[in-house]
Amino acid sequence: MRDLASLPKAHLHLHFTGSMRTSTLAELAREQGIKLPEHLLDADPLHVPADQRGWFRFQRSYDAARAVVRSEAAMRRIVREAAEDDAAEGSRRLELQVDPTSYAPFVGGITPALEIVLDEARAAWAATGVEVGVIVAASRTRHPLDARALARLAAKHAGDGPGQVIGFGLSNDERRGSTADWAPAFRIARHAGLAGVPHGGELLGPEHVRDVLAHLKPARLGHGVRSAEDPDLLARIVDAGIALEVCPASNVSLGVYHDARDVPVPQLLDAGAQVALGADDPLLFLSRLVDQYRIAREAHGLDDAALAELARSSIRASLASEASKRAMLADVDAWLAADVVPVA
Repeated sequence: MRDLASLPKAHLHLHFTGSMRTSTLAELAREQGIKLPEHLLDADPLHVPADQRGWFRFQRSYDAARAVVRSEAAMRRIVREAAEDDAAEGSRRLELQVDPTSYAPFVGGITPALEIVLDEARAAWAATGVEVGVIVAASRTRHPLDARALARLAAKHAGDGPGQVIGFGLSNDERRGSTADWAPAFRIARHAGLAGVPHGGELLGPEHVRDVLAHLKPARLGHGVRSAEDPDLLARIVDAGIALEVCPASNVSLGVYHDARDVPVPQLLDAGAQVALGADDPLLFLSRLVDQYRIAREAHGLDDAALAELARSSIRASLASEASKRAMLADVDAWLAADVVPVA
């Protein structure tokens, strides 16, 4: 078996605060005299049931972690360390999701908050070699008008170069609000050339996925695993070329599936879906990008050729330039062609 950390890949589903190292969380909390819940610092991944109570526990944990991010320096550190951690795991491309609203009070508003992330993304790219693109993500827990403001801000920074916004997302509890209410924000983003990358089809099933497809017209779906429950819907997603950002460890931690073997990665692949594995929130789930490929290998029996194809799928689904994609795909081919070096 080949070393999964050296497999070139793209990481398309990672949240800003959720990317934080546990050691960084602890250090920032100590500096500010903030007492954190013990479960955020222990060695056990979060596990909650897939209901409203479980989501509340998850969100409360996430909010506690986000509360330590109160300065430009902390924001820059998170971006830089996310790129460093991805580089160590063979990621050549990171597309990091951030809602600048949460950090705006500490740095002078949502515009400076986003500009800090974009500027550090440029610096991290130069320092680590990992291409860092930024996705601005609105939240279902806030008013849809707030999403429109974020979409207009994202549009001002749209582009495909270093330190530019590449996409627009919608995160948080899928059960909140009416999906149609966020359609105007996605139209603003789409008119600016930004890819739509909303969450959908994790906590809720095929009907919710249909709703997201109809109103938000996504280029990719954050998660989307529940589409496996409806073959006709899945075929429609495949035919439309909509990639799925599948986060196996997250699905298990949030109670969507009981075990990693239950996550329908093989079914999605057999249907021809374009799957990009992601870590989602490794701070809470204690499972990073390589762990998702390890799950595919150990829980689903994928061999190195299939894992290489998963990596290619992540690269093709990324919003990188065609030249970057060609270079990354060539490196995947080289990984697969190389002699197997035993993994300790």
